[in-house]
Amino acid sequence: MARRRRKEQVDPAQALTGMLMLGAFFGMYKLTNSFVGGSIAAGCVLGAYISIVMIVNQKHTERLKRSGIADIDKMDGRTFELYLGHLFRSHGYETEVTQAAGDYGADLVIKKGGQKIVVQAKRYSKNVGLKAVQEAHTAMNHYGASEAWVVTNRDYTEQAYTLAKSNGVRLIKREQLIEMILAVNPGQSSGSKTTAKDDQVSTSAVPVAAADEEPDDLECPKCGYLLVKRNGKRGEFYGCSNFPKCRHTRTIDEFAESV
Repeated sequence: MARRRRKEQVDPAQALTGMLMLGAFFGMYKLTNSFVGGSIAAGCVLGAYISIVMIVNQKHTERLKRSGIADIDKMDGRTFELYLGHLFRSHGYETEVTQAAGDYGADLVIKKGGQKIVVQAKRYSKNVGLKAVQEAHTAMNHYGASEAWVVTNRDYTEQAYTLAKSNGVRLIKREQLIEMILAVNPGQSSGSKTTAKDDQVSTSAVPVAAADEEPDDLECPKCGYLLVKRNGKRGEFYGCSNFPKCRHTRTIDEFAESV
């Protein structure tokens, strides 16, 4: 969810356009002594400004649609929300990007096949915590949606996985986001690395275990909760997120063989 912005300042381009319109109006009026002529001149300036703005916005939108994961890592929160709007539309969803503030926990509301889904967008440089899951679940009730998703360019904490499991919130992390991008923009397959200072992650098209990430939708065979990566005396392993109620574990090698 994008933060509330400071009070917007006057756009210099708009201010300049206003001055040019006044100049065109009074200049033409002086030459023709006609309000109609002055109005036409001012209208021509306004029309030129609108055309330029439309062209610039169109080019910006096209660049945004072509963004890869490395571009996403550099986006601010609001730009990421707008980008996801384009991405979900490319996947056949009717998409509404909500307002920057007062969105009740939903950055996007998407629809497909009669199903309404609220989406919480998190463009982070670290793993996303349980607050995002709480916001998404609250938004689902507020908007009368059937599902709630959280989408991030990173991963999630163990607490977020646990809460999402119990609340039925779908978590879409970095690898799944990349797959969605590649499905509509295959040319981004080579743009796979980020240089964020506090969390460098390789996003090459390799198995999840080899990329040192959490398993996707890997359920514990004993209790159904997600298996998450942990560190022990003998190194890393996958343990049940329902620990200590459930103590089921799998080694890294066992998981790698299963994918």
